[in-house]
Amino acid sequence: MEQELGDTIALLARTPGAVGALVRDLTENWVARNEGEKTWSVQEVVAHLAYVERVDWMPRVRLILESGEERTFEPLNRWGFAQETRGKSLGALLDEFARLRAQNLEQLRGLRLGDREMKLRGRHPALGTITLTELLAAWAVHDLTHLHQISRILAHQYREAVGPWAQYLGVLRCDGHSGE
Repeated sequence: MEQELGDTIALLARTPGAVGALVRDLTENWVARNEGEKTWSVQEVVAHLAYVERVDWMPRVRLILESGEERTFEPLNRWGFAQETRGKSLGALLDEFARLRAQNLEQLRGLRLGDREMKLRGRHPALGTITLTELLAAWAVHDLTHLHQISRILAHQYREAVGPWAQYLGVLRCDGHSGE
């Protein structure tokens, strides 16, 4: 399936609500625990989503539109959220993510991107040349990756409580994206 901007925006618009519906108002037992050493908690995932909403996606879209491949994207510090979000509640982080996402999508729609713009290229510090289409598709899949990660973190908390059913519950056997 090719990336279609309207479909991508529709998916991106749903992520804050989906994340919030899954984790808002859960106890600390759910949101502060992780899957083990060097993995993120639900709260850290939400903090990361809010952080990259501010420093990653739209700044890179604008850089492609303004400079093309002339300027390389700034490398993303995946742990950059840690200092800025320390002491914020999960509810505050969810609200911040939703607010930033709404602003970014309003800006993205306002760009009125056409086929010509979608083919423009930028330069990623690790991946090299990428297109605007690829960046926008990656934004949507990044969201889905973290939704998957959140469900895996939550399931992990019951990995022993489910007893013998663990063999039938694929989310407990998944070793996908954890903290990076």
